[in-house]
Amino acid sequence: MAQTTENTFLTDVQTLRERAQKSIEKGAVTPTYEGDVQTAIDLLQTVVATELVCVLRYTMHSISVEGLTSESVTEEFATHAKEERAHMLAAANRIDQLGGTPNFDPEGLATRSASEYGKGGNLVEMVRQNLVAERLVIEHYRELIRYFGDKDPTTRIMLERILAEEEEHATDMHDLLVAHEGRPFLKE
Repeated sequence: MAQTTENTFLTDVQTLRERAQKSIEKGAVTPTYEGDVQTAIDLLQTVVATELVCVLRYTMHSISVEGLTSESVTEEFATHAKEERAHMLAAANRIDQLGGTPNFDPEGLATRSASEYGKGGNLVEMVRQNLVAERLVIEHYRELIRYFGDKDPTTRIMLERILAEEEEHATDMHDLLVAHEGRPFLKE
């Protein structure tokens, strides 16, 4: 029974208690969840796969990079790999909260991912691969954020945090390209 005071949108505590006691096997998914749980899990599986591919690519690049400035770039790539792993774990934990099981199976990983693994190459080629991957992920996550909107604010907020770091990664890769090619791509 909803309150009949000026806060009519609030549900009384007794009703909330009764709802909380029902369907406890659904964990964090309550009757007021407005999204489609299976669709949310499926979309988050792509995030897990994408972030896992990014971890692998940045790790491979951090080991493969050579050149005069390779030490600082190695550190940058390694830091990004660590942050991508944190993104992957956040998405995997959200899948668990929604009652799913995160898919870490290496079989089919490339087809589940929005990003590509890439290749080695020289420093500039690796930076370009990472910048392309970051730009792709930024667009993908913006679409997911719009999809989740108010239907699943927890997932939306998680993706917004990840998106902010992905934008930072793209800026880092752009700055590395400018430093190594000597010309900015961004217009002022």
